Amino acid sequence: MDTNLQGRVALITGGSLGLGLATATAFYRAGARVAIVARRAEPLEAARAAIEAHADAAPPGASVAACTCDVANPEQIVDAHRRIVETLGPIDILVNNAGQSAGGPFMQITDTAWQADLDLKLFAAIRLTRLVWPHMQANRWGRIINLLNVYAKTPDANTAPTSVSRAAGMALSKVLANEGAPHNILVNALLIGFIKSDQIRRRFEASGSNGTLEEFVAAAGARLPMGRMGEPEEVANLALFLASEAGSYLTGCAINMDGGVSRVV
Repeated sequence: MDTNLQGRVALITGGSLGLGLATATAFYRAGARVAIVARRAEPLEAARAAIEAHADAAPPGASVAACTCDVANPEQIVDAHRRIVETLGPIDILVNNAGQSAGGPFMQITDTAWQADLDLKLFAAIRLTRLVWPHMQANRWGRIINLLNVYAKTPDANTAPTSVSRAAGMALSKVLANEGAPHNILVNALLIGFIKSDQIRRRFEASGSNGTLEEFVAAAGARLPMGRMGEPEEVANLALFLASEAGSYLTGCAINMDGGVSRVV
């Protein structure tokens, strides 16, 4: 199975931690020139160093660059894209991973909270896709992977604004897949369930639990169909498949990456 990414340039938002870091590492090991984007410089540099620690396993040409950017800010997105292209070259693969869980009773969600969630999760993907699309179209090759969550398909009470933003991201993925298919631009979404990530760590800290993070993860995972939470590397493996020639006839899909927790296919 050909998952080689040599000669490709990938941009991954939310690339300093969790799923973004695992995906960036997998792409780097597959030979890509990878740009990781996040708001804070210190975690980004730590992530870059962690990725480069896999240099012995990466083929020639693989590289990683760290770029600070708040993807909720349209001006910063344009500037970050410019800097990445100047450093690594035009973007072939875009992974829209930035985001955090936000939910509560509908009547308590302010306009400000709605707008912040949409800017971070939906408009960031729209704006970045708009920037990378012309090169992909001209080159007749592109991959866009939108990391959403299972609430995009199965919204529950108290899951707005996230569930609404993610449902919009799923619709956007399908629109782009249909428009990109004639140009060999493949667009897919991964609907994330319970994966060990920085968001899970924040939930643990907010829970006030007297136990350890490992105990919290084990207890939460035991309630899932597979009896465990997923690993970031398992998400990264699927993202690598979709980004490579191995996934060359797969587009317009919203794939549940949740160990069976979603109530719908």
